[in-house]
Amino acid sequence: MSRVTLVTAALVAALVVAVLVSATTGQLQIPLDEVLGSLAQAWNRAVGGAGLHWLELPVLATPQHPAAEATLWLIRFPRVVLTVLVGAALAAAGAVMQGVFRNPLAEPGIVGVSSGAAVGACAVIVFGWSFAGPLTAAVMAFVGGLIATFVVYGSSRAGGRTEVVTLVLTGIAVNAVGGAAIALLTFLGTTQQREQIVFWQLGSLNGSRWQDVVIVLPLAVAGIVACVALARPLDLLALGERQAEHLGVRVERVRITAIVVVAVLTSAAVAMCGIIGFVGLVVPHLMRMVLGPAHRALVLTSALGGAVLLSAADLLARTAVPYAELPIGMLTALVGGPFFFWLLRRARRSAGGWA
Repeated sequence: MSRVTLVTAALVAALVVAVLVSATTGQLQIPLDEVLGSLAQAWNRAVGGAGLHWLELPVLATPQHPAAEATLWLIRFPRVVLTVLVGAALAAAGAVMQGVFRNPLAEPGIVGVSSGAAVGACAVIVFGWSFAGPLTAAVMAFVGGLIATFVVYGSSRAGGRTEVVTLVLTGIAVNAVGGAAIALLTFLGTTQQREQIVFWQLGSLNGSRWQDVVIVLPLAVAGIVACVALARPLDLLALGERQAEHLGVRVERVRITAIVVVAVLTSAAVAMCGIIGFVGLVVPHLMRMVLGPAHRALVLTSALGGAVLLSAADLLARTAVPYAELPIGMLTALVGGPFFFWLLRRARRSAGGWA
């Protein structure tokens, strides 16, 4: 059995465990057999309605608490599903961004893509735009993230190369401008809108609904499929731009396509959950250290790893403090910040210094 298969199987098992533990844990503890029984009942209703009774599963237990069924299907399951989708989207976006920039420091949060998306989403909160219905926040987050990505990309390119220092400094500048724009929007908003923006910026999956899942699901799935489709061009691009062009890769087209895909994935996550940083930095690096640089396996395992990491972080955010919830963006930053320092020093040593 190959290493990719083993790692994928381990990540799938970890994700199943994280999802089930998240579903059972909360202010109302629901036993695992009752959670599985509720899922089996829903599955049986679906396949029974389609006339496929031979696919029905045995129901070993049913929820006993009068509020357990509603708690599972109105609060926990939508939150768990949204957590998995957001973690997978952010990690896959990070893997592609590092590949297209050929830089291990590239990540949607660090280079300002998340900030650009946040500005778009905050503008929707303050100005009450609804031109695209429930997709308005996602559309404006996409536009903001796309603009930020192109600014960073255009500024960090010089002489056909992407400069590491310029990339990071441009990301800092874009984050600063995005922070200032969000501060201005906070100033312009009403008291209720200010509170909404402040808590939203901290990153949270509290209040997740099935409507949010319906919006994020197609964007995340389409984005991850597009990331996998970009795997071979990114592998060739890792050899160098000139070599990739000799092998038939249209480098600029691949870069622009990858930037749009990253903006879609990031905006889908940011629009619903706020800014959750470092998932797209930490997970692809860990997967690359284990599996190597081949992007097809890297993107898929990063998506699984991002889902596992964010599910664990969300579980910790919900349960670390009784009757309160920690901002999940704070928890991911506590893990990702030190990792970024280590990565920066490692990259500096391997480059022999920045100057």
